[in-house]
Amino acid sequence: MVVFNPVANAFTSLYNNEARRNREAVISPASKLIINVLRTMQKEGYIGEVEQVDDGRWGKIVVQLQGRINKCGPITPRYPLTYRDTINLPNYIRKYLPSKEIGIIVISTPKGVMSHKEAARVRTGGIALGYVY
Repeated sequence: MVVFNPVANAFTSLYNNEARRNREAVISPASKLIINVLRTMQKEGYIGEVEQVDDGRWGKIVVQLQGRINKCGPITPRYPLTYRDTINLPNYIRKYLPSKEIGIIVISTPKGVMSHKEAARVRTGGIALGYVY
């Protein structure tokens, strides 16, 4: 099976398992970018433990869910955000979050994958990958 956007596949898998009230989600295929996105979500408290399982092919990621995700998904196309955009999110990004204080935008920056709040603290911009609230 060909996966055209593994990050979108991971967000969809998390949302579907959370909607079904499952305690864990299995994401396949595994990649460094997906693991870093999940670690960012883990730092913000949306998911529990993240474990990578080597199945001899592409690998799988097992994520412990905590029931804290109301909605998550990819942002396509992957919009570039400058430092100023991380402070005051533009309208085309703001539409993904329900309010200013609720949720995060996951951004891939030159300093690694982080939330938009952390990117504003570090004073860097990047590419928007997805949203979680």
